[in-house]
Amino acid sequence: MDEETIVAIATPPGRGGIGVVRLSGNRACEIAAKLVHREPLETQRATVAAFIDPETGRPLDQVVVTCYHRPHSYTGEDVAEISCHGAPVILGALVECCLAEGARAAEPGEFTLRAFLNGRIDLTQAEAVRDLIESRTLYQARVAAAQLEGAVSARLKPHKQVLLELIAALEAGIDFADDDVPVLPRAEIVTRIEAIRCDLGKLVRGYAFGRIVHEGLSLVIAGRPNVGKSSLFNRLLEENRAIVTATPGTTRDLVAENANLGGIPLRFVDTAGIREAADEAEKIGVEKSLESLAEADLRLWVLDASADWREEDAAWVRKACAAGATIVVLNKSDLPLRCSAEDVKKALAGEGGCPVLAMLDTSALTGAGIAELKNAIVKSAMGSAGLGSEGELITHARHQQLLKQSLDALDRAREASGAGVHHEMLLLDLYEALRLLDALTGATDVEDVLGVIFSKFCVGK
Repeated sequence: MDEETIVAIATPPGRGGIGVVRLSGNRACEIAAKLVHREPLETQRATVAAFIDPETGRPLDQVVVTCYHRPHSYTGEDVAEISCHGAPVILGALVECCLAEGARAAEPGEFTLRAFLNGRIDLTQAEAVRDLIESRTLYQARVAAAQLEGAVSARLKPHKQVLLELIAALEAGIDFADDDVPVLPRAEIVTRIEAIRCDLGKLVRGYAFGRIVHEGLSLVIAGRPNVGKSSLFNRLLEENRAIVTATPGTTRDLVAENANLGGIPLRFVDTAGIREAADEAEKIGVEKSLESLAEADLRLWVLDASADWREEDAAWVRKACAAGATIVVLNKSDLPLRCSAEDVKKALAGEGGCPVLAMLDTSALTGAGIAELKNAIVKSAMGSAGLGSEGELITHARHQQLLKQSLDALDRAREASGAGVHHEMLLLDLYEALRLLDALTGATDVEDVLGVIFSKFCVGK
């Protein structure tokens, strides 16, 4: 790695006002200087220069070159960034000239990989770089920025220190037993382990919300025909995306759209009305509706508050709740009411009840109750997490899995200590718990995950 200088376009494909070509490696500044015929280039300072066409010797573009010397750069190596006009032909010519001077085309994520290998960032920060680039909402960006600053590592650091101190105390008690080194009481061992377990458990439980922040929430709007599902869909999106008519069964296929609600990326899905299908096309639409209902993270079951309650409604609401988190929406509240929340609660009270997250009155026509519905959706997505704890969220399955495995090792150590197992055996589980925490940030041998993590980056980052 030390002998190779890599190059890539660091800005998105296409035309733009500005484009950037990035080099990293021992010869980065040397190659950049040759392209603009300005040697030597000052470090940590932007230099205006001309990019010279190597064939004609004439200027092709006016550029700004910035050089950074190791270790004060993104990668921890010598880095040169050439900013030019964002014409693909100019950017391509710059890269070709860099390659001709001995640079190598960078692989996806290779700049950030070098930053990790050179100790500039840890693995959680490297993953946060990708998350920040791919952010679709401002809240996603805040979470990624906090993790890029090292929030996850900072949260784990005290626990790793406690583990190290506990391991050292147990090792000392074993190695220097003949020198009157005191043996740590088993009650104190359990207390220290329990303190670590408590906080790590909070992080693991917070992954449910962290996954939604990272990946988004799928929300399905379902119900019988003509209850106002498509109107509610349009009102939540604040645009006329789905066709709305007074004819029952207008929606025959799934209509999906992405949106941002309270900083959480959502995928809204409007479905065909669920009933006994009148024809083949509607039957297929109903089947798709039922599949979406089962696969969604959250369901809005819509009822017509201006129509009489039907016994079949209770059965469908129960099926929705059995599939997962469900909010019942009594729509058309602007019309004379013939079905209230109390009627629904009474109907659902039998057979062990029905765990509805919330029950709200709305009018897709006037907008009444829509703000409360949006708040209920955000609240259900958050669960017990809070929007003020961006840096403490676990947003990757890899992080959650390693934390759970570390917790399992701590559980075994706690049980072994309580059972009077010898400290030498207890240390095996404590070392395993520490190793798993180190693997999360990349402090241990993690070659098996490096390829997976960095291959998902864009070229130039």
